[in-house]
Amino acid sequence: MQQQLVILGGGSAGWMAAAMLAKTLGHSVAITLVESEEIGTVGVGEASIPPLTLFNRALGIDERDFMAVTAATFKLGIQFEGWGNPNACYMHAFGAMGRDLALTPFVHLWLKQSGNTRAVDASDFWRYSANACASAANRFGLTGGQGDLPHAYHFDAGLYANYLREFSQRLGVKRINGRVSQVHTDSTSGDITALELSDGTRIAGDLFIDCSGFASLLIDKTLNAGFEDWSHWLPCDSAWAVPSARGDMLRPYTRSIAHQAGWQWQIPLQHRTGNGMVFASRWWDEQDAKAALLANLDTQALDDPRLLKFKVGRRRKQWHHNCVALGLASGFLEPLESTSIHLVQSGIMRLVKLFPAKGLAADALRDEYNRQSQQEFEQIRDFIILHYCLNSRGSNQSEAGSLWRLCRNMALPTSLEHKIALFKESGMVVRQQDELFAEVAWQQVMLGQGVSPQSWSPMADKLTSEQLTEYLQNIQTITSGAVSKMPPHDQFIQAYCQMETA
Repeated sequence: MQQQLVILGGGSAGWMAAAMLAKTLGHSVAITLVESEEIGTVGVGEASIPPLTLFNRALGIDERDFMAVTAATFKLGIQFEGWGNPNACYMHAFGAMGRDLALTPFVHLWLKQSGNTRAVDASDFWRYSANACASAANRFGLTGGQGDLPHAYHFDAGLYANYLREFSQRLGVKRINGRVSQVHTDSTSGDITALELSDGTRIAGDLFIDCSGFASLLIDKTLNAGFEDWSHWLPCDSAWAVPSARGDMLRPYTRSIAHQAGWQWQIPLQHRTGNGMVFASRWWDEQDAKAALLANLDTQALDDPRLLKFKVGRRRKQWHHNCVALGLASGFLEPLESTSIHLVQSGIMRLVKLFPAKGLAADALRDEYNRQSQQEFEQIRDFIILHYCLNSRGSNQSEAGSLWRLCRNMALPTSLEHKIALFKESGMVVRQQDELFAEVAWQQVMLGQGVSPQSWSPMADKLTSEQLTEYLQNIQTITSGAVSKMPPHDQFIQAYCQMETA
């Protein structure tokens, strides 16, 4: 007999869960998704990171079809503007940087070549990244001289949810349009037994997935799973979001632009540009932040900005009783590194791997799910804090005593403090095997925001200066040659998924 799985909430989180669970477990699970057309979705998650390509592939989704349906563009990385200091600019480019030599990581070869590591010209580092070079030239190709070009997407999250809804329903997922009026629980175990809709319909289940967004109707309001507040490390608590007209040029990267007390995102899609201003209301009045966003749009606004209020942190238990929280219901980390969609994806795949057999108490599975979820949230949290704590802003009068100064001087999580100290001392980054962000991601942010290692690995000394110069020059030649053969990004998209132009 099939288990009854009930998903509360549609949007990208709900329909991603429905699609993957139906694809992988549909033989043993009957899935019902409840969503209300009266309740909107947040819908600002329009940028992803490379693992989404694997998620879509696992579903059997053709990339060309996905891009055409969701008005997607390619994403090679994130460009950070004004984070180190108001005039600084660097990129977190996906994929490899240069090429390791045997056991010697590339960064140590580059550090040795730079000579005086206390005065590193960090901008030189990105000449060895195909993604960074292609981004600077606004070009794109599927290969980059040393293999496939790692990429993610900018896409319309609402169109993606609609696409997955049709996909899921073809796999047998039952959709019910309705609003929950009451959640029934077992008086003995505390487990959820059923959702009751406003029309009296009762939907029973064995396992429930909460995709109800910030409302967190099941995991919080019903089960009171608790919340771990991280706003003392990440004080931004608000965001304005607004779409604007499509730009003349489709950049293959996201822009993150630091402002007075927050930062602005720009995300190019085929049919429009996604824009937003994340800010700390303690230091920036809502209306002033809104005015700054509108004043810094590259194209004409297509709607009035929407205000979102949030608290950064995570549910203490993301699987509590017989309920698993995904998306905004599970916690919130600001979208600085485009991890919102990824946290949905990883939560789904974690549940697939740890899904309990019918009738199983599942205590150990639940504990392992929560352990992995906590670890992932904390690792991503540290990477986001890294950008803030390394800033060099706040020297002028308008920013004195601001968000930026607070973040630069705040006490850090021990885990992050250790990573920064290790890199400063040795140029080394150590990460856990299953950690999301690779060593090269940490290297780019720390170098881009002014951290200069005091030394390099002695392994790099096995090459003479002449050999090292030739090795690095060859990598640059291969990289620049590959990028020069790539077409402009918008031309590639038009050819790749037959984009219709106005």
